[in-house]
Amino acid sequence: MPANLISQRPFFEDKNRAFWTLQSAGWAGYFVLRALGGIANAMGWLFVVPTALTTATGYSLTLLMSAAYRRLFRMRPAITWTGSILIMALAAAVFSSIETWAHATFYRTGPMPAGIQYLSAILLDFSLLAAWSALYYGINFYILVEEQRDQLLRLESQASSAQLAMLRYQLNPHFLFNTLNSISTLVLLKQTERANAMLSRLSSFLRYTLVNEPEGEVTVSQEIDTLKLYLDIEKMRFEDRLRTRFDLDPAALDARIPSLLLQPLVENAIKYAVTPQEEGADIDIGVRRIGARVHITVRDTGPGEATRPIDGGGVSSTGVGLANTRDRLAQAYGSDHRFETQAGPDGFAVTIDLPYQPGMTVRT
Repeated sequence: MPANLISQRPFFEDKNRAFWTLQSAGWAGYFVLRALGGIANAMGWLFVVPTALTTATGYSLTLLMSAAYRRLFRMRPAITWTGSILIMALAAAVFSSIETWAHATFYRTGPMPAGIQYLSAILLDFSLLAAWSALYYGINFYILVEEQRDQLLRLESQASSAQLAMLRYQLNPHFLFNTLNSISTLVLLKQTERANAMLSRLSSFLRYTLVNEPEGEVTVSQEIDTLKLYLDIEKMRFEDRLRTRFDLDPAALDARIPSLLLQPLVENAIKYAVTPQEEGADIDIGVRRIGARVHITVRDTGPGEATRPIDGGGVSSTGVGLANTRDRLAQAYGSDHRFETQAGPDGFAVTIDLPYQPGMTVRT
């Protein structure tokens, strides 16, 4: 792995490497400070020998303590605290005994210490081991919290993706039923060329929905191309009764939006504006970029003053449509979007306002 990539990895990603790095660096620092302190206080270079033995003792004892702490770490707090204090007390007694013996043997002259004199440094050593233990538990609790946070973020991301997938998979059944019903009618009427053409366009549309991930994003340009595939199918059903116009801002064509965002809006307009009127209806689709925002409108000339179910519901509805789109936008953008509907004497309009995000390669 390149050195620059290794340096970018989080320090605690490899816990074993992080432990040995901190353990070695910490005790090396202890040795240097103790040795320099002794030399600065005119204790001579011989003071380095007991200091080295003391450092090796502390290094070894804390390795044993870490093995015990790993077992205590996930136990109940009372057991963890009690066990840790007992281990620190025992380790401090051993540490003090070896430190006292080393100084008496290699540095000081006179009689060797006896009995309780070996515990003369126990308070200092207990404080040192307590600081080491606090650092050990603190780092491990930090790592545990980070792991739980990462796990929570992954679960939230998976839940959001699953929700988006569920909403996307709800889009096609109603449209697919109507299209297959129209193809069946064309076959019964022996209009095979039109039936084949409709099947070909349906195949292209469904291929797009299968290739793109349910929670994926596409550019406005790609979304419009897919919408035109859908409209080609619907125009074979409604012919001149379905009239569409596009008003597209070139500056907005590379904006990223959720895939199949416009199809349910146009399907809603066809159902409530084109289908019930003998003369059909006009559907206008506009996309404009205004600063750092993308403004999308879908208008129709249907009976806008009539109550149009916000979920696109009805007797034959699948229960999706406008509410489905609103839920997808909430999943994708949170509060950083606007979704509005407006009914008037001249028709019905849906307005969407999204943050502008530059184009990307479509995920497949």
